Amino acid sequence: MNKILKFFLITLIISLPAFSQQDEGITGRKAPNFKLEDINGNYVELKKLIGKGPLLLSFWATWCKPCIEELSEYSKIFSGLKERGFNLLAISTDNEKTVAKVKPFVKSKGYDFTVLLDSNSEVARKYYAQAVPYTVLIDKSGNIVYSHLGYAKGDEKILRTKIEELLNK
Repeated sequence: MNKILKFFLITLIISLPAFSQQDEGITGRKAPNFKLEDINGNYVELKKLIGKGPLLLSFWATWCKPCIEELSEYSKIFSGLKERGFNLLAISTDNEKTVAKVKPFVKSKGYDFTVLLDSNSEVARKYYAQAVPYTVLIDKSGNIVYSHLGYAKGDEKILRTKIEELLNK
């Protein structure tokens, strides 16, 4: 019973729009490099993607409802801006118990952006992603220009504006 109550409270807190906030803590820093496996078993290294255009890191999990809503919106942004050099890495923080759900979930949604697996949360810790959803926007120079914790409807509009500003530079 205690575990159910804790799960309910955590889910409620994560779902609150008031929980959605910009995180100034890592903005202005160089993005830490990482190398993670994607859902098809290929390795992706951040430093090989820097310099081609703005890059969005979206930390999420299959069990997180706000994450699922946010990814759906990010997919639309990616589809509209990828031809201009925008890239998206969706980094799943699902642990060893739920990581098997990631690939079927992504396939069922038809996402065409790269989905990486961070099941031990090593990369999440590098980016101070203490909860999901957590978003980090990196410019083509490799600097973190925006980070955001949580998701509320409309957050994607703010993010799209920031991405378009970077694309127009």
